[in-house]
Amino acid sequence: MWICVLQLHVLILLVLFCCKISCILDGSSSMEQKPNYRTSYHFQPPKNWMNDPNGPLYYKGVYHIFYQYNPISPVFGKISWAHSVSRDLINWVHLERMLDPTDSYDLNGCWSGSITILPGGEPTILYTGVDFNNSQVQNLAMPKNSSDPLLREWVKSEHNPLMIPVDELESKNFRDPTTAWLGPDGIWRVIIGGDGNAVLYKSGDFIGWTRSDQPLHSAFGKTGMWECPDFFPVSVDGKNGVDTSVLDGRIKHVLKASFEGSHDDYVIGSYEGLTDKFKAESEFMDSRLQMRYDYGKFYASKSFFDSAKSRRILWAWISESDGDVGAIEKGWAGLQSIPRTILLDKSGSKLVQWPVDEIDQLRSNEVKIRDKMLKGGALIEIENITASQADVEASFKFGNLETAEDLDEKDLVDAPLLCSSRRASMRGAIGPFGLIVLASEGLEEQTTIFFHVFKNGAKYVVLMCSDQSRSSLGEGLEKATYGAFVDVDPLHEEISLRTLVDGSIVESFGGGGLTCITARVYPKLAIGKEARLYIFNNGTIDVAISRMNAWSMKPAQFHESYSSQETDMLWCQHQFGFGHGVVC
Repeated sequence: MWICVLQLHVLILLVLFCCKISCILDGSSSMEQKPNYRTSYHFQPPKNWMNDPNGPLYYKGVYHIFYQYNPISPVFGKISWAHSVSRDLINWVHLERMLDPTDSYDLNGCWSGSITILPGGEPTILYTGVDFNNSQVQNLAMPKNSSDPLLREWVKSEHNPLMIPVDELESKNFRDPTTAWLGPDGIWRVIIGGDGNAVLYKSGDFIGWTRSDQPLHSAFGKTGMWECPDFFPVSVDGKNGVDTSVLDGRIKHVLKASFEGSHDDYVIGSYEGLTDKFKAESEFMDSRLQMRYDYGKFYASKSFFDSAKSRRILWAWISESDGDVGAIEKGWAGLQSIPRTILLDKSGSKLVQWPVDEIDQLRSNEVKIRDKMLKGGALIEIENITASQADVEASFKFGNLETAEDLDEKDLVDAPLLCSSRRASMRGAIGPFGLIVLASEGLEEQTTIFFHVFKNGAKYVVLMCSDQSRSSLGEGLEKATYGAFVDVDPLHEEISLRTLVDGSIVESFGGGGLTCITARVYPKLAIGKEARLYIFNNGTIDVAISRMNAWSMKPAQFHESYSSQETDMLWCQHQFGFGHGVVC
């Protein structure tokens, strides 16, 4: 038997050696033919499948991110909770998994959930378990040692499951509990995603939960399953985030749900803490408003209040666009977005998102442009930075808007369709103008993020697009075109764009974060040093670049350590910095 095994190993090595020699002789390599597309500063585990962020929090000086994870495969399967920690939200240490499907109430998966900080400062997890009957139930877990700032071990409650579905239909649509909030009556509230609504539960001790007669909010007939709901207050006139249980002061509440596996929508409204009445100012799936966190790939988001800096931070899962075949080839699937701060805008009707300030520490090799006229048809390469790993901020202004093309009222309903019909290659009057990223030398491959200014009656309308239709020469890829309108007045305001480029992900923030679009792309030519970055104007009217700053982005640090001793050592080095004379 051992001889047969040895012969098999020799045969495998011989085949691999011959393949390598063949690649050398024909001047290629498997790496060149099939790039891995791992990012450099976006969070992802070392391997395998990742989806929803779960229970992000700040605890005893440490940031934590938990997430849905398949420990044995790069495709979706029986899901656990994985766990990583950071001191700055950018550099991470990967710890051991902390929730695995081992009990009758979560035997078929430990699905999404949230963390609530109880009085006294103890973190508590509510999560969805898929039980032995494949029903979705809600469960509780507590830290084994709450004095450990890394929260490495968790214990499932002996009272699980705490909440169960009411009927067979709900058993498949009853998941993803939010962070709980404490009402003015001292009673805890939490919502669970349901079919067309947010199911409300109450508890006095966080163990015994009672279902309310009415959901917190519903949109029956307009939406399907409400995945990964979120509910939190935002300050009307402040620049800081608000803790989840705050009900006093000048605040509004945000209710968000994830729909159809593709987008996160939100509404803003007023909430009365004793009666649990939430009155939304608009409705989900409003065809005109389309209030979404992000108009590209951005799903199953989760927010948390960062008490260290009094801000609310938002994470989301960024899925792949190359399917299971691509995931198996790469050995991994799924990213997390750059963490974003989230605030109410000055009008009080929309949210503003922006990458956390900590990301700026990765910037290097700054390139600047000031007060430069971008002639109609102009294409300027931004050189001396790493185009495949960059951060670009630009602001545009106009001398004359009278020539803007007219836009019919019906065109205001479907921004992606409008972007598809007015691509970057098609000349308009005021636009398209913006950035071309992850471009090959001959522009065979390119991803464009651009604006187009139109007239709609007496008003001007700003369209923002992210076009992946020419992003890759590869086949079998999703090459979508995303679009949305930006609520800025180009008569009195500059139009700003910030874009983070990281190998296979492009996150863009228009109008100071009023409109966000995230894309996944898989170029075959525009990789590493071969990638190019341009600023362009394909309109007939000149556009002025009032300012542009571009930086290369250094890689973030991601460390894998599993044993307790290794984790303590690595965390000490991570906490105090490497090479600073600190003895860990």
